[in-house]
Amino acid sequence: MSLVGRGVEQARIRHLLTDARGERSGALGLRGAAGIGKSVLLDDAVSIAEAEGMRVVRAAGVESDSELAYGGLHQLLFPHLDRLDALPAPQARALRCAFGLSEGDDANRFLISAATLSLLADLAEDAPLLCVVDDLQWLDQGSVEALLFAARRFVADPIAVLFAVRETSVPFEIAGVEVIELPGLAAPDAARLLDDHAPQLAERLRTRVLAESLGNPLAIIELGSSRLAARDADDSDPAGQVRPLPVTRRVQEAFRHQIVALPEPTQRALLVAATDTAAPLATILHVIESLGDAAGDLAPAEHDRLVRIDSRITFRHPLVRAAAYQDAPLHRRIEVHRAYAEALHADADADRRAWHLAAATTKPDEAVAAELEGVAERAWHRGGAMAVCAAYERAGRLSADRELKARRIARASQAAFDAGKADRAARLAAEALALTADTGVRTDAIYTRGAVEYERTSPRADAELTLEAAALVRDTDPERAALTLYEAAHAARHGAAHDVLERAADLMRGLTPPEHWAPVIAALLGWAELFAGRPEAAVGPMRDLHTATPGGGHDLMQRITAGFGGLMIADDDNVAAGTADMLAVVRANGALGWVPYTLNVLAVARLLRGEFADARACVAEGASVSEELGNTTEHLAHRSVEVWLHAVSGDEARCRALAEEVLPRARDRHRVNAEIAAWGLGMLDLSARRFGDALDRLDQVCRGPASRDLLVRAVPDLVEAAVRAGLPERAHEPLAAFRHWAEHVDRPVATGLALRCRALLADDDDADALYAEALRRHEGHGGPYECARTQLVYGEWLRRRRRRIEARAHLAAAVSAFERLDARLWAERARGELAAFGERGDEPRRSGPLTLLTPQELQVVRLAATGHTNKEIAAQLFLSPRTVGHHLYKAYPKLGVTGRAELAGFVE
Repeated sequence: MSLVGRGVEQARIRHLLTDARGERSGALGLRGAAGIGKSVLLDDAVSIAEAEGMRVVRAAGVESDSELAYGGLHQLLFPHLDRLDALPAPQARALRCAFGLSEGDDANRFLISAATLSLLADLAEDAPLLCVVDDLQWLDQGSVEALLFAARRFVADPIAVLFAVRETSVPFEIAGVEVIELPGLAAPDAARLLDDHAPQLAERLRTRVLAESLGNPLAIIELGSSRLAARDADDSDPAGQVRPLPVTRRVQEAFRHQIVALPEPTQRALLVAATDTAAPLATILHVIESLGDAAGDLAPAEHDRLVRIDSRITFRHPLVRAAAYQDAPLHRRIEVHRAYAEALHADADADRRAWHLAAATTKPDEAVAAELEGVAERAWHRGGAMAVCAAYERAGRLSADRELKARRIARASQAAFDAGKADRAARLAAEALALTADTGVRTDAIYTRGAVEYERTSPRADAELTLEAAALVRDTDPERAALTLYEAAHAARHGAAHDVLERAADLMRGLTPPEHWAPVIAALLGWAELFAGRPEAAVGPMRDLHTATPGGGHDLMQRITAGFGGLMIADDDNVAAGTADMLAVVRANGALGWVPYTLNVLAVARLLRGEFADARACVAEGASVSEELGNTTEHLAHRSVEVWLHAVSGDEARCRALAEEVLPRARDRHRVNAEIAAWGLGMLDLSARRFGDALDRLDQVCRGPASRDLLVRAVPDLVEAAVRAGLPERAHEPLAAFRHWAEHVDRPVATGLALRCRALLADDDDADALYAEALRRHEGHGGPYECARTQLVYGEWLRRRRRRIEARAHLAAAVSAFERLDARLWAERARGELAAFGERGDEPRRSGPLTLLTPQELQVVRLAATGHTNKEIAAQLFLSPRTVGHHLYKAYPKLGVTGRAELAGFVE
C-alpha cells in the first residue's frame, strides 16, 4: 500500500517485521493526533504481515470500555484461549480469572502480565507474530501494563508489537518502547492528498483546507469533501472568519455536520451505537428498538460511510463516535444508558450494566452504588487494580450514606496505589479522612497515605504516618495493628529512622498480636533492641523467626522480616538459602511486587558472602523490575548496592559516576542502602591504598545513622584504614561496638572479622595467633572475599617480618581469590605486596568464567544447571522460552561449553 508522505514510517515498520521474521523481537509505538494516519499505518503493517505469512493478533481501545478490567486483553487473546494449557499453570489460572472464566484469587496483575507474554510467545511458535493495538490510550490499565510488560521482554522471539496512541494534553506514556511521533504531512504531500480526494475543489477553498488541516490527513479528506465545501462556499462559517479551531475539534465538527444532516431516527440510532461500541450487534439493535426506532434507521449512516455494519457496528473513526455521543442532549444520553442497563440482564453483563446505570444516574443512589461495589469486588478477583479504583470511586460518589462513601473512597485509594497512581491515591485518601471518624477506615486511608509517602518523600514519612494508623487500632483491631506496625518498622529501618522504630516498639510492647503475627512482632522488637546497642536482647527473637512456622497468610512478610533481620546479625548463609527459596515462591506465584524486596535481601546476602557475580544478577533484575513497577525507592536501593559492587571490582569510573547519580536521592529514599554505597566508596579508596580518604569515608559510615544495622560490617574496613593511615585510635570506639555485636551474634564470619581487626591493632606477640585464628574461622564461613582479605593483611604482616615463605603463600592465595572474584584493585594490591617482597607478582589472570556472563545469562545458567527446562526458567524469570534459549546460546562460548549438561561444574 502506498501512503502519501509516510515513506519513512513505512520503512521503519517493514524493518520491524523483517526483524521479527528473523527471530529478533521488537516493539514500536506510533504517536500522533487524531486523524494523523496511525490506523492507516497499522492497516498497512497488517497487510504486509499477512502477505508474508505472519500471524496477526489485533485489538483496539474503546473509550467507553476503558474501566472494564482486562477488556483489551480479552479482545486480543480470547480467540486463543484454547492454548492456555501450554502456559505454566499459575499463569493459565490467572488469565482465566482475569477473563471471568473461573473463580479464585489467582489473578494478580503480574501473573496476568506473565501469562500475556507466555501466550503471545506460544502463538509465535507456529509462525512469526504481529501484535497490533490501536488507540492504546483507551485500553484499560491492566491490559496496557500486561502488553508493555510482554513487549519489553521479548528478545529472540519472532514477534513484532505495534502500538498506536493518540496525542493528548497529558501524554500517554509507552515506557520502554521506541515511539515515532507522526507529524502533519509536508505541504506537497498534503496538496497531493487533497487533490486525490477533491480534485474539483475551488482554489480558494483548497487553500483554506490546506491551511486549516495543518497536514492532518483525515482533516484534509473530511474538510475537503464536496458537501462541506459547498456549505462553506459562502464564507458563512464563523470559524473561518475568526480563527481556525484545533484540528481535532475541526474534524469532529465536520463529522457533526454530517450527522445532523441525517434523519433524526438515524441520529438516535447512531447515539445508541456510540454509547456502547463493544456491545454485540443484537444488543444494539434491541436497544434501538426499545427506544421506539428501527434497525433500518442505521442505513443512511451506513450509506454515508459513517459506520460499517457486519457482526458489530464499527465507526469509521473514533471522532465520528465522539461526535455522535457528545453532541447528543444529556437527557437523550441518560435515556440510552438506562435502556442498555435494562437490556443487559445476564450475569456475564453485570459490569456493563452497572456502568450504564452509573452513567444514567445524576444524584446519590445506594442501589447503583452497591452494584458498582460489586463491579469493584469482581475486578479485584480479576487483578484489575485500576478498574477496582474506578468502580469504588464512582460507588463512593453515588453513596447516600457518608460512612459508606468514606469506606468506598478509602478502598478506591488503596486500589489507586496498587495501580501505581500515587497522586490519585493520595487525593482519595485525604477525601476519605475528611469524611469519617471511623478508626478502621481512617487507619486504611492513613496506611495508603504512608505508602504514597514512601515513594514520594521517604520511608521515614511513611513510618510516621503508619504509626499514626497503628495507634488508632492497637487496642481494638490487633490484626490490623500488627500489619501497620510491621509496615512502620520496615519503613523506619529502611530510612535508618531508629527513633521512629523505637516509637513503633513502644506500641508493639502494648500489643497482644494474633498468634501468627507474634514471631514477627518479637523479631521487630529485636530490631529496636539491636539499634539501641543491645544485641544481647535482640539476637534471640530475630534468629527464632527463621524457624517459626508461617501462618495467617503472612508467609512473605515473615520471610522478608527474617531476611533483613538475618543480615543484621550475620546469618548470611541462612539468609541466602531462605531468601533464594522465597524468591522461587514469589516467582512461582507471580508476586512480582515482592521480587525487588526479595532480591534486595538476596543481593546483600550474596555480597556479604563474596558471591559478587550472583549479587550483580540480583541487582540488575531488582533495579529493572523496580523501575518497571514505578518503585523508585527500591530502584535506588538496588543501584546503591551496585555502587558497592563496582567498588569491589575496582571499576572506579563507573563506581563514582553511579554514586554521584544515586546517592543524593538514595540518602532520602533508602538510607541503609545509601550507606552501603558510601561503604563501597570507602572500600574503593582502601583497595587503592588511599588510606586517609578511606578512613574519612568509612568513619562517617561507621558512626552514621545505619551503623548498628548491617553497616556494622563496614567496621573491619575502617579498622584497616585507620591502621594503614597511622591513626589506629580512630577505630577504637567503632571496634568496641563491633566486638560487642560479634560476641552476641556468635557467628564464625563475625568472629573471624573481629579477630582480624584485633590482629591489625595488636602487638607482634599477639597478632600472629589472631590472624591464624581469623583464617581458621573463615574456612567454610564468610565466603572467599573475606578470607582473601584476611590472607592479604596477614601476608602483609608476615612480609614486614621477613617470613618470606609464609607471606608468599598467603599473598599468592589472596591474588588467586581476588582474580576469581574479579576484584581487580585488591588483586593489584596483593600483587604489589609480592613485588615489594622482592618477587615478581604473577601477571593478571583471567577472572572466573562466571564473571564473564551478563546478569541475565548468569541467572539462566544457574537455573539450567540445576535441571530446569527453558520453559520452567522462562516462567521463573518472566521471559519467553526462546529468550532463555538465546541467553544460553550466548553463555556457552563464554564458559567454554557446548551444552547444558556441562554447566553443573560452574555453579556448584
